Amino acid sequence: MAHRAGYVNIIGLPNVGKSTLLNVVLGEKLVITNPKAQTTRHRILGILNDEDHQLVLSDTPGILEPQYPLQQSMMRAVDEALQDADVLLIMVEVGQDPDNSRGLVDRAVRFEGPKIVLVNKMDTADEPSLLAALEVWSSVFPQAQVVPLSALHGFNVDALRERLKELLPEHPPYFPKDELSDRNTRFFVSEMIREKVLAQYRQELPYSCEVVVNTFEVSDALVRIQADIMVMREGQKGILIGKQGSALRRLGTAARKDIEEFIGVKVFLDLKVKVDPDWRSDKRKLKRYGY
Repeated sequence: MAHRAGYVNIIGLPNVGKSTLLNVVLGEKLVITNPKAQTTRHRILGILNDEDHQLVLSDTPGILEPQYPLQQSMMRAVDEALQDADVLLIMVEVGQDPDNSRGLVDRAVRFEGPKIVLVNKMDTADEPSLLAALEVWSSVFPQAQVVPLSALHGFNVDALRERLKELLPEHPPYFPKDELSDRNTRFFVSEMIREKVLAQYRQELPYSCEVVVNTFEVSDALVRIQADIMVMREGQKGILIGKQGSALRRLGTAARKDIEEFIGVKVFLDLKVKVDPDWRSDKRKLKRYGY
């Protein structure tokens, strides 16, 4: 059997379940998830290998109208995913109105390769609502396969995985077969810390934060990590740290546990909070932070 490999790229509005889908298809929590919108800021590749296939899944930021340069960078990542996809997964949810999803629809109709529309969160809908959603999206994308899905509960995920393998073109592997992602461990550590900021803080603060891993020192029994959490204002710094450092300690403990589970080694995590005004709107700063 010839080897098949290709890029399967996921696009959708914020918070429709793209990152959850990538994790469940891979069978490992690779990318962070959170009910808050705009959790994903980067395009992240997850690689699923077997003897005859390499499925390169691409998670992308949720499609929105950008309000500042950080969001412009996020939308460039989405457009890049449309350019190199072998298969495009268009993720929507039950009840989503195509007329309110023009940024998604306008991008997806331009893609000329195989398309699958995933109607996610089917577990939250009754049968008439689900059937109506399938009909609506079939009319929007008449050339695409439209599939009901529950990424959270794994319904139809196994069948989707096998269908994607069938759609891959014949090609040698793009990455070594023992790789799980194109991103390094430092990136995932920074994302795990940012996930805890999203989980533990409210309103604007999580969207004003960026995490920078400065040192990652490995020994036989311990990994020492020093990371900075950047915020935009002094008041945000105080909220993040909390009274006598209590909030930051709570965040650090939760992040450390996830990092230890991810890398399989005991971790010493040193977190500091620093102010970097208007980093989201400064293109030079964004480049320094990897955008």
